[in-house]
Amino acid sequence: MNDVLFFVHSGIGRITLNRPRALNSLNHGMVRAIAGQLEAWRSDPAVHAVLIDGAGERGLCAGGDIRAIHEDAKAGGTASLRFWADEYRLNALISRYPKPYLALMDGLVMGGGVGVSAHGSHRIVTERSRIAMPEVGIGFVPDVGGTYLLSRTPGQLGTHIALTAGSIDGSDAIHCGLADHFLPSARIPELPDALASHGPDAALELLTEPAPPSDLAADAAWIDHCYAADTVEEILTRLHSAGGAAATAAKEIEAKSPTAVKVTLRALRAAATLPDLESVLDQEYRVSYHLLRTAEFAEGIRAQIIDKDRCPRWSPATLSEVDDALVGSCFADLGDDEPGLFTPGR
Repeated sequence: MNDVLFFVHSGIGRITLNRPRALNSLNHGMVRAIAGQLEAWRSDPAVHAVLIDGAGERGLCAGGDIRAIHEDAKAGGTASLRFWADEYRLNALISRYPKPYLALMDGLVMGGGVGVSAHGSHRIVTERSRIAMPEVGIGFVPDVGGTYLLSRTPGQLGTHIALTAGSIDGSDAIHCGLADHFLPSARIPELPDALASHGPDAALELLTEPAPPSDLAADAAWIDHCYAADTVEEILTRLHSAGGAAATAAKEIEAKSPTAVKVTLRALRAAATLPDLESVLDQEYRVSYHLLRTAEFAEGIRAQIIDKDRCPRWSPATLSEVDDALVGSCFADLGDDEPGLFTPGR
């Protein structure tokens, strides 16, 4: 299929996301094709490592095909649920892949793009990297293992990233544990041949360099204090009191879906206590299932992606209207609709 390209060169299996006009956003066919190819390469002695990158100059991947999800949500369909189930299985497969899995996180890497990169064994950023989990801005919650990754950052940096929906650069990503290596973009063309000649670790040792200082690390004191609060309301109170960049962060959070912000905070706190990526992905699937059925999600996509008026009409409109029962309902068991993401034979 043309949306994703596969080939093997000198022992390196290459995956190139090939929808540059759509910022390489993932559709269901791409997810299934990547999973199938990884399974084939797992036992192929001719493939020693895998490298994933994105076609074009703008980035690796801007996430899932949000327009298709919007149409499915409006119609009350189930196509998005099947897509997420297979996507989350792919995220888990990448995290436990037995061969080196290198992700070139150059340019824009958002949502589903994080899922196919930040769970790999060798995660490479550049000075052009802009990495984000912007879901609360569309009435949704970080998924594809995003709450697993963000709940395990130093201090409260992941909570700040999730609730503001802000993007971070390559240095921040390395500091937060979402990436490992800093590669100047001018050296990207050297990477495939270096991998073929030297193998992953030696090639990266040869080409990469120390990342610049992380801005997030410099802000850790106020971030850790403010976001350690137990509720979104208290987080906002602390941010406003701190002033400066913290007050700016508060305004960003206040513009997001009140429901999504509260559900995200609970999801992050719960993810931090869960034992592994698979258990977090199971939780994310339940949350995604319930949010797909809300008008909130469809309205967020409409305002940000479809009509682009940037004026979502959130319902509930305020944090005070989002009670514990509403938040808890997003984590409820699915009964017969539970897909058994990681149950053999399902």
